[in-house]
Amino acid sequence: MTRTITPRLRTLVLLLLAVTGALLAGAGPASAHAALTGSDPAQGVVVKKAPSQVSLTFSETVAMTGDSVRVLDPKGRPVQTGTPANVSGTTYAVRLKSGLAEGTYTVAYQVVSADGHPVAGAYTFSVGAPSPTVVSGTGPAAGGGTVGVLYGFGRYVSYAGFVVLAGGAAFVLACWRRGAGVRALQRLVVGGWLALTAATLWLLLLRGAYTTSGKLADVLDLDLLGQVLQTKTGAALVSRLLLLAAAALFVAVLFGAYTRREEGEEKRDLTFGLAVGGTVVAAGLASSWAMAEHASVGLQPGIAMPVDVVHLLAVATWLGGLTALLVALYRAPAETPVESAAVHRFSRLAFGSVLALVVTGAYQSWRQLGSWSAFTETRYGQLLLVKIGLVALLVGVAAVSRRWTARLADTRAGAPADRPRKERVASAAAGPTAKASARASVKAGEAAGTKGAETGKGDDTGDSRRAAQLARQRAAADAARRKRLRDADPNRFGLRSSVLAEAGVAVVLLAVTTVLTQTEPGRTEQQAEAATAASARSSSPSSPASGALTLDMPFDTGGTDGKGVARIDLDPARVGGNEMHVYVQRPNGRAFDVPEVKVSFTLEAKKIGPLPVNPDHITTGHWSASGVQIPMAGDWKIAVTVRTSDIDQATVSKNAQIG
Repeated sequence: MTRTITPRLRTLVLLLLAVTGALLAGAGPASAHAALTGSDPAQGVVVKKAPSQVSLTFSETVAMTGDSVRVLDPKGRPVQTGTPANVSGTTYAVRLKSGLAEGTYTVAYQVVSADGHPVAGAYTFSVGAPSPTVVSGTGPAAGGGTVGVLYGFGRYVSYAGFVVLAGGAAFVLACWRRGAGVRALQRLVVGGWLALTAATLWLLLLRGAYTTSGKLADVLDLDLLGQVLQTKTGAALVSRLLLLAAAALFVAVLFGAYTRREEGEEKRDLTFGLAVGGTVVAAGLASSWAMAEHASVGLQPGIAMPVDVVHLLAVATWLGGLTALLVALYRAPAETPVESAAVHRFSRLAFGSVLALVVTGAYQSWRQLGSWSAFTETRYGQLLLVKIGLVALLVGVAAVSRRWTARLADTRAGAPADRPRKERVASAAAGPTAKASARASVKAGEAAGTKGAETGKGDDTGDSRRAAQLARQRAAADAARRKRLRDADPNRFGLRSSVLAEAGVAVVLLAVTTVLTQTEPGRTEQQAEAATAASARSSSPSSPASGALTLDMPFDTGGTDGKGVARIDLDPARVGGNEMHVYVQRPNGRAFDVPEVKVSFTLEAKKIGPLPVNPDHITTGHWSASGVQIPMAGDWKIAVTVRTSDIDQATVSKNAQIG
């Protein structure tokens, strides 16, 4: 529930929109959900000579296992050897068997991005000429299938549990302290704790199958569980379980010792202690999401993670408090109805939460989208528009709730003229009538017991029981009558209806938020699409890059640890300037850190050369040189000299057609 919009609030909203626009207009590159941005061979390309390896470039560093990259021949047989290795930056490669036949090959990959989400896909390239292939459905099941659905459901339950746990407790402490003794509210908050705990354990068990095989049978694989515990996401889930133990202690005190305290200095001190402790635990639980998902990678993670924590706490305070208010309005006993003052306090608390959501949401939108076009051109942006629309609808319904709250407060403050006199009298007499009935019932029981004792008859016990039962029936009838009178108030009925509508929108909003956290950010999606388009243009027949040359030359310097492979990439392998990359790897495909690499080009038919090239060292096992001039076309001899120590070196060479 929120306040009506004032000129000052309108100015604040316009200012926030202006800041958001400026941020979106000036966004720089970043990533949060890994995406394939390049490959060699490229997607759909036809190469004349079979490559010795397949390399994949992602938008960020990823985690790989031994079978994260598979290369299948036209008959569906694997042709990769060894395990994928990081060759440079965010580029990973897997070596292929030698002597590959002509035809269409399929590359399938499944990796885990730095924000913990599995990323899978597949593409094809051809050697010599395209051919039919029997490979189908090669996309790994990681992140999908039954396991994916169950994992997504677990995430929804965990978010809902956190919202109810944190928001319900905040409602009790900040808005309605008498609610700590209401059984319905106790069950709500404890249910939130149970839901979050069960969902966290469920996600921990599903995590291994979710990021690897996608098979439900692997949920109880202890080896996979051990691997999960070594990851950032696994550590976050375990931390969440430990914090839930502290949350259990908080709940026990809130609904135990706190409810038994009399109003006074001691209870105020306990309230302050519970508020501080509860805030710390809630912030810790929110951090278990922030440190392992979108906020932890990409642009400005040091700012993004605290902002994400504030965002989650604001959501929990608003939606969780709304749920607690709904339960209080519908399930609170007639003896302890929720006061209009408590509703007003929640209104102010919700208003502050909405402001926090606007500020943190604007920053998150800029960070994950980066441009206005991403709102409509990416799935993340479209889902974000749906979320913004739901929040706006929720704020609108909350404004209606606040008007009902104001009317209810006016009614409670005095007896308005338009209220029927009979209703006022009945409402005012409800409490005394109940007390009188209870006293009469007790006296009747006492009289029955006394009569039985005096007469000495054996039915005195039965009379006492009947009198006690009659007293309970009358008390229940009185309570039901008071509840009917309370619920007959049209203002209270309107408030309950509007809050119920708010809760319905909140359920849908939470579902959209859950899907949003599992969706590739719009910024990364657009970056991947641009890289794919550039790769397609560079591999087209009309492009000079279509003649790119790759040569693999095994070497052995004769010394200790002197064997390896030198790979030469020359692009576009034509007359004129060329870009050259040299990769030196060990036999197992790992990058080989050697002291020196030299390259020379010789065209023996024309007695040109050797033309020396001294590439620059870029990173471990990677050298590069730009502007390598090839004066004329022909069958060039490319020689590579590799030095592995002060005295051990070898020169290997191969001939290749350039130009």
